[in-house]
Formats: sequence, structure tokens, C-alpha cells
Amino acid sequence: MTVNPVYHQTSDKLQQELDWITSAKQDPRSFGPLYKKYHEQIFRYVYQRMDDQELAFDVTSQVFIKAMNNLHKYEYRGVPFSSWLYRIAKSELYQAFRDRKARKTVNVESMHLFEMIEDFEEEDSSENKKKLLTCLTLLKENDLQLIELRYFERRSYREIGEILEITENNAKVKAFRALERLKKLFMK
Repeated sequence: MTVNPVYHQTSDKLQQELDWITSAKQDPRSFGPLYKKYHEQIFRYVYQRMDDQELAFDVTSQVFIKAMNNLHKYEYRGVPFSSWLYRIAKSELYQAFRDRKARKTVNVESMHLFEMIEDFEEEDSSENKKKLLTCLTLLKENDLQLIELRYFERRSYREIGEILEITENNAKVKAFRALERLKKLFMK
């Protein structure tokens, strides 16, 4: 599996991010670099789950408002700041689903679909892509989230654990089991 540099950071980048956080804790106007760095990423995460662009923008805005208002509670744990933002986004999504009866959807890029299908079968066909999309919609929310974080966003198990507030080892086990359930659905 290749590592996506958009999501994985060097220790220098993590240190720069920590400096931004420290500065933003002292002066909220210094939150800009964090917002710039993560807005698009968090928006995509939200939009993929609700497929309503306007509502996704609203939820994303709420994520960053909550992050700014609660930045004093943030504790650095050796993973990117985005892990904390994803936890807030997950909470805001669930709230949006409850409040607005928003519909959960699966929005997957075709390139990622092809990579997943390669794991299942050697041949590439549009029928397999359709079948995989159908199987993804049949998964429970937790399994779908694990598969998206690991296989579509290429996040490390450590980051997944941080986002979902579970241990790294538990993230590995849960991701494996989710993939097994997806394979089982796909092979039916």
C-alpha cells in the first residue's frame, strides 16, 4: 500500500502544525493556517457522507467553529491535527443526520473503486464497480468509515485509531474485519 503525502506528515510538518496550534490557542486569529490546511479535506469527508453540498458546507463550518472554540482542550498526541478535526466532523455529521434527517450516501471516486476491485478480482469491469458500490452501501456506518479511512484516504492505523478514539491495534483488527465483511458481500 502506498502512502498518501496529503494525509501523512513528516515530523517537521507536525512541529509546524503544533506551532500553529500553540499560536492559535493564544490568539484565535492565528487559526487561519490550520483552517487552510484542513478545510478541503474535512469538507470532502463530510460531503462524501451526505451528498448535499450546501449542508456539507454548513457542517464543515460547524466543525471549524467547534475546533476554534475548543482548541484549548486539544492535546497533541503525535498525530496530525486532522485526527481531532475528524472526530469533531464525525460528531457533527451524526448531529446533522439526527437534526435534518440527512441521508447517508457513499460517494467514491472511480480511481479508488478500481483499486478496491483489484483486491477482489484481477479483471476490471464496470459490473464489478457497480457491485462494489452496492456492497459499500450495505455496510454498517462503522465498517464503511473504516474502509474509507484506510483504503480510500490511505490513513495509517494510528491515525484511524486517533480519529475513532480506539487503539491502533483495535483499528487494525476492525479494519480487517470490515474488509472481510465487504469481501463476503462482494463474493455473494
